Amino acid sequence: MAGYRDLLRTPGVGRMIAAQLVARFPNGMTSLAILMHVEQQSGSYGAAGLVLAAASVGQAVAGPVTSRWMGAWGMRRVLTLTLSVCVAAVLCLALLPLSIAGYMAFAMVAGLSTPPVQSAVRTIYPKLVNAGQLTPLFSLDASLQEIIWIVAPVLITIVSTQVGTVQGLLLVAIILAGGGTWFILSPEVGRVRIPRSRRAFGRVVLKPPVLLATVIGFLLIGACSAVEVGVVATFGHGGLEAGLVLAVFSVGSLAGGLAFGHIPIGPWAMARRLLIVTVGLGLTMVTLNVFWIGGTLLLAGIGIAPALAVLFAITTASVKFSETAEAFGWAGTGQLIGAAAGSAVAGILIDAGGPTGAYLAAALFALAGLIVSVVFVRAFPDLRHRDPSPYPDTETLSIPTVRP
Repeated sequence: MAGYRDLLRTPGVGRMIAAQLVARFPNGMTSLAILMHVEQQSGSYGAAGLVLAAASVGQAVAGPVTSRWMGAWGMRRVLTLTLSVCVAAVLCLALLPLSIAGYMAFAMVAGLSTPPVQSAVRTIYPKLVNAGQLTPLFSLDASLQEIIWIVAPVLITIVSTQVGTVQGLLLVAIILAGGGTWFILSPEVGRVRIPRSRRAFGRVVLKPPVLLATVIGFLLIGACSAVEVGVVATFGHGGLEAGLVLAVFSVGSLAGGLAFGHIPIGPWAMARRLLIVTVGLGLTMVTLNVFWIGGTLLLAGIGIAPALAVLFAITTASVKFSETAEAFGWAGTGQLIGAAAGSAVAGILIDAGGPTGAYLAAALFALAGLIVSVVFVRAFPDLRHRDPSPYPDTETLSIPTVRP
């Protein structure tokens, strides 16, 4: 933990971590807020599902595009534009009397204009720390983001059910605007300039490590999404158990990321982390007892944040600095599609054979990720003895990378 304390003392690091966590906090609230609001207004979960699908499609399409724009137009300009449009779209969802088609339209606009904070901050990180600190920083980032998934769903559920769904969406808009503004006004966002990429759009995802990060991110988040559906199906919407079990899953991820963040990343790092996830998820199918499910998900969670840290590190280390934002945009799109696929497969298997089907789906997604990481192990860069920073471009950057 002393290493993390030293990391947080590095100028700008603590501010960047805090600002991006607040800016991304609505990610854990928006879907639930929209789901509950549209269901209340229409009386149909099916209609609410269509609206959420529209938002997800918008996010998946926009991720690589808006991330690449930051190299052409500058981080602050793109973040300010997308933030303004996204806040306006959420306010329209909350305040306007809309048909289902109207809700879908504004939800898609909100998805398309989701600020690319994740791509921005992970592009900035290599410019803030030295070579030995970057891998622990990615691990700390992956761990602390679990706070979003522990706190945000509980907060928005309380507000939307106890106060009102309109107020829930208004809360999303307020946090989105406040957190996004804090992030945009952070000095590091203004000082780091991403050079314009000279490669054609989409070429960066064809690099083996970036493609692996996108595919494995799809499978890993697909497994997590299937778990969420399975837990809700097992313990119901109204009970306390579902929320507590999912919180335990996130706590395991948080603990794993903090415990293993200092370990150097070699070609087999991903396989070892996914083995923990796969074993934990495989054990969930033994019994649906709340304590057993909680314990096995705690075990599986230990591998989640460390695996995500590997994805961030290999992506950064495999591309030029001008391509990092777009590369993370593609990785984010893979994860969004994985979340949708995991939920869909889990739902089908639950209908066919009960909640155990969801845990089977989660285990199969994780196993597929493990197989990919083993079969293509040679494509993973060995970062045990090299700086995981991106390759430099010819352009001069406003904040130089600090070297030991």
